[in-house]
Amino acid sequence: MIVIHDVRKMACCFESYKNERKGGIRLEQSRWQTRKNKRKSYWKRAGIIVALFLIGSYIAVQAYIATRDISKLDHPLPAPTIIYDQNGRVASKVSASKMEAVSIERIPNHFLEAIVATEDRRFYDHEGIDYLGILRALVHNMKALEWAEGGSTITQQLAKNVFLTNEKTLRRKWEEWFIAKKIERTYSKKEILEMYVNRVYFGEGAWGIKKAAETYFGKDVSELTVSESALLAGLIKAPSALSPVSHYEKAIARRNVVLQLMKEQGYIDEQTFLRAKKEKVVIQKEKADPYKGKYPYYVDHLIQEAIERYHLTQNEILSGGLHIYTELNPHMQDALEAVYQNDALFPKGTDDQLVQSGAVLLDPKTGGIKALIGGRGEHVFRGFNRATQLKRQPGSTMKPLAVYTPALEQGYHIFDELKDEPMEFDGYRPENYDHSYRGTVTIYEAVIHSLNIPAVWLLDQIGLEKGIDALHRFGIPLEKDDHYLGIALGGMQRGVSPLQMAEAYSAFPNDGVRTDAHIITKIVDQNGNEIAKWQQHDVRVTSKEVAQKNNVYARRGCKRRNRETRAHS
Repeated sequence: MIVIHDVRKMACCFESYKNERKGGIRLEQSRWQTRKNKRKSYWKRAGIIVALFLIGSYIAVQAYIATRDISKLDHPLPAPTIIYDQNGRVASKVSASKMEAVSIERIPNHFLEAIVATEDRRFYDHEGIDYLGILRALVHNMKALEWAEGGSTITQQLAKNVFLTNEKTLRRKWEEWFIAKKIERTYSKKEILEMYVNRVYFGEGAWGIKKAAETYFGKDVSELTVSESALLAGLIKAPSALSPVSHYEKAIARRNVVLQLMKEQGYIDEQTFLRAKKEKVVIQKEKADPYKGKYPYYVDHLIQEAIERYHLTQNEILSGGLHIYTELNPHMQDALEAVYQNDALFPKGTDDQLVQSGAVLLDPKTGGIKALIGGRGEHVFRGFNRATQLKRQPGSTMKPLAVYTPALEQGYHIFDELKDEPMEFDGYRPENYDHSYRGTVTIYEAVIHSLNIPAVWLLDQIGLEKGIDALHRFGIPLEKDDHYLGIALGGMQRGVSPLQMAEAYSAFPNDGVRTDAHIITKIVDQNGNEIAKWQQHDVRVTSKEVAQKNNVYARRGCKRRNRETRAHS
């Protein structure tokens, strides 16, 4: 009985132990499960946080990309302005830009293929950033133990060339990526490629493919061969070190590399490759454009007129690709240029100084400036133009304007007599050029002999204000101190320019009507839109009869002077 009792007791203890152990295991399992659940919860929360961070970062990056301003790419590249003569023919060109754009339609496909094969083989596959290209470049650089290859795409290079500096910082690189992304979302691949080849540097001062073709081969971009295209595409990597002008052999070796890349990527076949590789590259000096810089003084005044009358800026004129039509008569301008280049036609100055001069030829009916030159010797762009800016006292040329025109208007006749004797007007004593006196002379004689005293006396008789009024009508600018009798002889504080006098005198052959002098007839922009047009403005200065009488004086005076010149020669 005792044994049975002990066994039962032991069994009971064992059962109790077993239950205890089971409870401990269950507790341990519960704790482990709790820890497991906590870990799951932790990783779940961490995953959510990371996902939210990535989503937020993506949204932030996209928003940042969207804010990048790439509107500069919409601005047309600087282009030369073409100036046309009165017959609509090209007369001159002006440009201040190192770049000249060319439409992608004029660029040979083999050049574009050479660019893509060399600079960005996956150009048509990526969206601005070539991640495979970056990885490939990284592996290559690690093997070479140097930074031998870059991973920048054509779009990235465009972003850097237009918007960024060459600063090598992580921040600039990130900005380059963001701008490249924005460019890809805004423009087509064709547009991106066109913008790139028009802005990239090819060495020897040639920016853009148009200038490169002219600089190295003296030809239009549309005429480039496969070999020439490959050479130019190869220059982008190192324009100075690979220049065919100074490093011909290196340039040819680089060309061959580009041709090989074009063949490997399927742009050219074996036959084309071998033919292009054998082609001898002939470097020709850039052909100078015969129209650039032609008629510089005429163009200077054209620019000034466009600024003042049509409110264009100098930059718009020099780089806007405008078409400006003018009153220029090329035969007259060429003749004027020839005269001013002939030193024998001008007196010698002291101390080897050039005797300077300015001239302008004006159509009295339209006011069109047919020819203009502003000086001798070296020309300075928009420098001092003696035809338009030189102000001098006009001397006796003022008499028909300030004296004889208003006198004829007041009823005087050409044979009315004037006094020619010593006289004084409130302290002012005019003298004749020969210091002689004739007593009395007719108006006709006073004009023909350019006598001073009769002119001053006549102005005093008709009234100074009559003369001043006439000068205003002729368009002569006057200062307050010019209001005195000496104005009859051209006595002025500031004087007048040759252009102002030509405009004033144009009223005589135009039956008393003065028309504003001008060069420009119309301006057309790059897109063919007419943005400015000359509107003729006529001013009745005097009557037809008075104008014709002045013409008689002028013609007879010229005949007399010609006779005197022949008599003394």
